[in-house]
Amino acid sequence: MLVVDGANVVGATPDGWWKDRAGAAARLHGRLAVADTSYDEVVLVLEGKARGGMPAGRDAHLRTVHAPRDGDATIAAQAEKALAAGHQVVVVTADRLLARRVELLGARVMSPTWLLALLD
Repeated sequence: MLVVDGANVVGATPDGWWKDRAGAAARLHGRLAVADTSYDEVVLVLEGKARGGMPAGRDAHLRTVHAPRDGDATIAAQAEKALAAGHQVVVVTADRLLARRVELLGARVMSPTWLLALLD
């Protein structure tokens, strides 16, 4: 399973995303939806205004989750749940505290630039 910190991935490219967070989230969702990856499931976690870009729910192998408050807590909870179910989990984030938190749970961490290269 791949768990994506939507805010960190969108924020990795200075393309004006801050002017339209919902639109940036929708574009990331679109790229993830058609990406040819080796992951059985991709979980995109959106927080704040970015939640307006894509409704929560499943779209084939891609599941969008809206963080009620703290995106980091939601990302960690998604990783913990998947690990408890026996899945291998990779979390995409640039947040060092979140990275450490999910690594202690047993997840691997990759950077937003790694994911963006994978999507290109």
